[in-house]
Amino acid sequence: MKTSSTARLLAFTAILGLAPSCQSFLDKEPLGTVTQANLFNDVTNSVQAVNAVYEVAGWDQGPKFGVGDFVTVHFEWMFGDVMSDDADKGSSPSDFAAVSELENWSVPTTNLIIASLWTHSFTGIARANTVINNIDAGTIDNALKARLKGEALFLRAYFYFNLVKAFGGMPLFEQAVLPTNAGNVKRTTIAETYAFIEKDLKAAAALLPEKGAYASSDLGRATKGAANGYLARVIMYQLGTDNTNNHTWQEVYDLTSTVITSSQYSLYPNYAAIHQDIGENSSESLFEIQFTASNDSYGPISTGTANNVFQNNRATFGYGFNNPTQSLYNEFEPNDPRREVTFIKDGDVVLGVVNRVDPAFSSTGYLNRKVAIPAPAATQSASQNVRKLRYADILLMKAEAAAQLGRNAEAVGLVNQVRQRARNSTRPPGTTVGSTTYAPANTPAGTLPDLSVSLSGPALLNAIWHERRVEFGEESLRYWDLVRTGRYFSTLSPEVAARARTHSITTGVVNPIPLLPIELQDAQTWGVTQNPGY
Repeated sequence: MKTSSTARLLAFTAILGLAPSCQSFLDKEPLGTVTQANLFNDVTNSVQAVNAVYEVAGWDQGPKFGVGDFVTVHFEWMFGDVMSDDADKGSSPSDFAAVSELENWSVPTTNLIIASLWTHSFTGIARANTVINNIDAGTIDNALKARLKGEALFLRAYFYFNLVKAFGGMPLFEQAVLPTNAGNVKRTTIAETYAFIEKDLKAAAALLPEKGAYASSDLGRATKGAANGYLARVIMYQLGTDNTNNHTWQEVYDLTSTVITSSQYSLYPNYAAIHQDIGENSSESLFEIQFTASNDSYGPISTGTANNVFQNNRATFGYGFNNPTQSLYNEFEPNDPRREVTFIKDGDVVLGVVNRVDPAFSSTGYLNRKVAIPAPAATQSASQNVRKLRYADILLMKAEAAAQLGRNAEAVGLVNQVRQRARNSTRPPGTTVGSTTYAPANTPAGTLPDLSVSLSGPALLNAIWHERRVEFGEESLRYWDLVRTGRYFSTLSPEVAARARTHSITTGVVNPIPLLPIELQDAQTWGVTQNPGY
């Protein structure tokens, strides 16, 4: 679903007209005006309304709540990688201090990144609500109506999941927010927020088609598999944090089994190609954010992403952020092909070009190879899709659930599927100057041997967590895995851990839940209770 600049602009323009307005001077609606009452009587307008929700999911930066004040970038790696032991901030020490504040748990309520996450998420929620609350009354085909509503429900859940993990219990909006709500918005509990997300994901799964039912032009839209996969992830995260909703590992096991038995997905044969153009929307993809290169610069009305320029080498076209750590490097077993796919070190040939890693712009001496691409026409508008949920994650979530349920042999078999694919990978593309081909890895026999079927208990869980770390290195999952498994604070320096603990919920939870501050202006404007220690 690589929407064009024109289509996304039309979608954005259309959605701006959907907010409730003051009572009109006339009782009649102006002729030719698209309103909530007639928007979903037209197929093109209906699809564009849903495209406008996807658009927000792809915003790197943009206007606050769709209009007005411009807000800065936020990327998931700023949380999932940089706040963990997998990555350092990178670039020069003084560049983009807001990322350092996240990394060091010295985040003020004025941090620009959390403001971006907050405002963009609620923009997406507002746009999703326009679809959810009005599409049933439309006159378009019922099958399309159901699918589009399912997509909007999935996306509302997606935005709320990002919010609850970072900030805790959220105000829950199922309708348009009116000016009279200002100063009087109540936060729900973490458990209530998760229950809301689960309700949306279950409803989405019931309405959405399987991936294979979409036309090729619609690949990238939410699917039944994506909804079930995210529901498994949502429940698994609660099991290790706030499990007031009394979930069980059997639920994770059953949901991931549903995805697996759907026969819609499989491991992409070559690990080295997953993050390349050829791997976009592949057999492994359950959900990824769609981008297309353009000549756009920074701004919300864009088909491309600034994700690559932020992480690429300063010596090519990037800023050098999100540097993989030596700790992550050392986690890989000898000769594991995934390490070279994940890391760039000084002198490596990347996409046919020798890369010099300047220590002034890499605190670890490494860069993230998974986002290395040829320089796009506009460096702020690259075309690489951002993978959000892969089939390998479904297999490893099921493996963890199986291990927790005592189905040890089954858990081992699932992990071994992932290891087998890894040891059969090629080298990353372009490891010879002037070439972009995939050279054989010539992986020695005995590399990444199958796990023993005798593994059980903590040893098995540690093997699964190890596999998650190396399989998803620099894919923004590590921080959340550490939090939900109770290992996060032990990975931090004593000073940083102490600060993180002052901002954590520690009572009534399975493991402490560190929370970021709610942006000051929004907390004050809406009367939202601030998080601990801020």
